[in-house]
Amino acid sequence: MVTRVPPPSAQPRSRMRILLASGAAALALAAGSIVPGMPLGAAPQQAQAADNGKTTLTVAVAQSVDSLSPFLAQRLMSTSVHRLMYDFLTNYDAKDNHTVPGLATKWEPSADKLTWTYTIRSNSKWSDGQQATAEDAAWTFNKMMTDEGAATANGSFVANFKKVTTPSPEKLVIELKQPQATMAALDVPIVPKHVWEKVGDFSKFNNDTKFPIVGNGPYILTDYKVDQYVKLKANKSFWRGAPKFDELVFKTYKDQDAAVAALRKGEVSFVAGAPALTPAQAASLKGDKNIKVNEGPGRRFFALATNPGAQTKDGKKFGDGNKALLDQKVRQALFLSIDRKTIIDKVFQGHAVEGQGYIPPRFSDYFWQPSDSQKLSYDPDRAAKLLDQAGYKLKGDQRVGKDGKPLDLRILCHATDPNDKAIGKYLKEWWGKLGIGLKVDCRDDVSVPWYAGEYDLAFDGWSVNPDPDFVLGIHTCSALPAKAKESAATDNFICDKTYDELYKKQLAEYDPAKRANIVKQMESWMYDSGYMNIIAYPNAVEAYRTDQIKSITTMPEAAGNIYGQDGYWSWWSAVPAAADGKNGSAADGGGSSTGVVIGILVAVVVVAGGGFLLARRRRSTAEERE
Repeated sequence: MVTRVPPPSAQPRSRMRILLASGAAALALAAGSIVPGMPLGAAPQQAQAADNGKTTLTVAVAQSVDSLSPFLAQRLMSTSVHRLMYDFLTNYDAKDNHTVPGLATKWEPSADKLTWTYTIRSNSKWSDGQQATAEDAAWTFNKMMTDEGAATANGSFVANFKKVTTPSPEKLVIELKQPQATMAALDVPIVPKHVWEKVGDFSKFNNDTKFPIVGNGPYILTDYKVDQYVKLKANKSFWRGAPKFDELVFKTYKDQDAAVAALRKGEVSFVAGAPALTPAQAASLKGDKNIKVNEGPGRRFFALATNPGAQTKDGKKFGDGNKALLDQKVRQALFLSIDRKTIIDKVFQGHAVEGQGYIPPRFSDYFWQPSDSQKLSYDPDRAAKLLDQAGYKLKGDQRVGKDGKPLDLRILCHATDPNDKAIGKYLKEWWGKLGIGLKVDCRDDVSVPWYAGEYDLAFDGWSVNPDPDFVLGIHTCSALPAKAKESAATDNFICDKTYDELYKKQLAEYDPAKRANIVKQMESWMYDSGYMNIIAYPNAVEAYRTDQIKSITTMPEAAGNIYGQDGYWSWWSAVPAAADGKNGSAADGGGSSTGVVIGILVAVVVVAGGGFLLARRRRSTAEERE
């Protein structure tokens, strides 16, 4: 479950991540069920309490929930909520991202590593009182294996499953077709069978018709209104321990500057940005009393994606992507004319690392860098020569193809993302000097042209999980849509046999070093292809009020992010600061704050007129997946 971040919810799936060789994690039995470093001490001090005496933590967000169904959700906002609502078989430790127990207390492979047996904990209950068992996990996986709608968000995790059974309520057995190195990193929310077996069409059911929603995570979802709020209450019987706040509210904000102003006034306790604070916002907050700016290496990348020619799984072409981009020389020429250093210095103002390989340097085992001879560094002269070789000669001040048509391109831009707009201006200038026309097409909702294949390039980005399999899988042929213009797991319609073979090899490789080497070969292929140009790895830049938050866990603990973690550690661990007085309620959409108001991830609100997306989850921001 990753988020674009994920569809995210690529949340990503920020998903977002650190040193994890999942092969090693998969072969190791977990020891202990408490995550090191989590604040599990005495009862927390009381935060500002509502009239009913309960403490409420409100996370202000601006990204729409694409679906409350974990089978459909891809955006970071949605997948983050699902991590709070449902337990996964395993989780990632907040300190260093190694695999720790979740719903499963241990997992063991057979000698040939084709059969995996999970022991399901006996102290996890659904919020309606029923016991959570191996049958719930088996039903979740089997439904994804047999129902195309249920496989929408996370189907790649079960594509290699042969059979899933439950010898007993405490034992889950998964038989594989081929070895699979991600068996300790199955980022799939486990749902209650007795609730979900009543669902008809999984491609349309959004899990938003009956509240409270039955779950077994640290929080229970109690109410939801499109683009207004998601309300949750603490699960007092959660096996790892109850959260420190009684209630958690994700409230929609659409203006990041307004949120920063609210932070100064104490109406908001935490600001994360879109997906990070702008340099100006971060600078303006430093030095303010009771405000701390948190900055750490990010788990995501910022990229340009090219349209290689939209197609369905059966090879049917659709869309209107510029055919010039089918030529590798043209794609590489575009990337050779991008000055990444200027973007880092002028746009991100130092709050990012210059992009290279597909996996961010935060995950050092999988981080790849091109050799000196392979680098596509800023070189306009070399770019011009490649364009000449590709048949796009200068005619006056414009590049013209053999058909006599000028080389004019479009790039999809997220209207509320200042980075997209700023970088778009640079690209228009740089490519213009080469004779290439560029239209920067900024929209509140880029999903319609994106899924229709009606674009040439797009600003793109994903949050990467500790195990990179998910973000690698979105570029395989199997991720393509079954029908034209349908939502699918693919990012930008890449389908290549060489890449697919490498993907299968890394998935089947249990040796951590060998698997990492294959992943790096995939990154090298991606870099050379020119399909994905990784411009930067933005830092996580956030700010919060220390007079409202006594403590909160970053991931990784030493220097990491608070919002969009690979788990629920931040919101589960957050300890209210001592405070006097009372608060009104903001959960109803009014102007007053409730308890401690915390958090804002300002991204793009994409649902026009407040309508909720049913069959299609729409792509809206560079953080769409987890």
